[in-house]
Amino acid sequence: MVFGQVVIGPPGSGKTTYCNGMSQFLQLIGRKVAVINMDPANDMLPYECAVNIEELIKLSDVMMEHSLGPNGGLVYCMDYLEKNIDWLQSKLKPLLKDHYLLFDFPGQVELFFLHSNAKRLIEKLVKKLNLRLTAVHLIDSHLCSDPGKYISALLLSLSTMLHLELPHVNVLSKIDLIESYGKLAFNLDFYTDVQDLSYLQHHLDQDPRSAKYRKLTKELCDVIEDYSLVNFTTLDIQDKESVGNLVKLIDKSNGYIFASIEPSAVEFSKIATGPVDWDYYRVAAVQEKYMKDDKDDDN
Repeated sequence: MVFGQVVIGPPGSGKTTYCNGMSQFLQLIGRKVAVINMDPANDMLPYECAVNIEELIKLSDVMMEHSLGPNGGLVYCMDYLEKNIDWLQSKLKPLLKDHYLLFDFPGQVELFFLHSNAKRLIEKLVKKLNLRLTAVHLIDSHLCSDPGKYISALLLSLSTMLHLELPHVNVLSKIDLIESYGKLAFNLDFYTDVQDLSYLQHHLDQDPRSAKYRKLTKELCDVIEDYSLVNFTTLDIQDKESVGNLVKLIDKSNGYIFASIEPSAVEFSKIATGPVDWDYYRVAAVQEKYMKDDKDDDN
């Protein structure tokens, strides 16, 4: 099994910076990492990518040749990549033996909750290459300072979760900068745990532009709360502890922590249902224990 992350989020949420910082962190803890650039418009990469979609197709060429805008061009590029998935598979196969994969996708949000080509592309890779992927959805934390934008971010996160059908981790990125956008109306836990959204109504009603959409906003909040799927973890990509906590959460969601152990059903269930702040090196100890037991049985 090959593990990895599908990194998505709106423009400016920090996807490329995330992939750069996450790849460095994973290498520090001993993993071989391959970053795959899936954005045909991203030609200013701060990291060394193992696979670059621009070798196959470029957004600028598509826009010029087909007279498309950037949004239509990106949809065309994803459709073209899906039809030429053999090219991508051939590039990925040498990495499957011992690499952890980071897929850096473009920031056009319609690709992940409206159009199906990116979803089909990911599904084909998962099936054909036996990948275990977690979608890491980045949302700029400054949206918490505006109730209307925060509700929009919640709706986007929910729609993306339902559309992609992958293990999913929603992340409030740039959390170290959140205070620079002004004081939050509530504690940070309110935004990460997505608590009672009715409390936001009062703040929205104070804005005359939002007040006339009061009924619509209430209905959208009810949809989010009825599904009760969305919550967030926070991230400061420059803080090793913050990145480490996120890695633990992602590893738990895609099963990486279980990849190299063969524990009893009881031990497996203890790890699976345990809290997120489990001892990250406990798995190695469990593995060593069972390997020792197997040797004793053979003797």
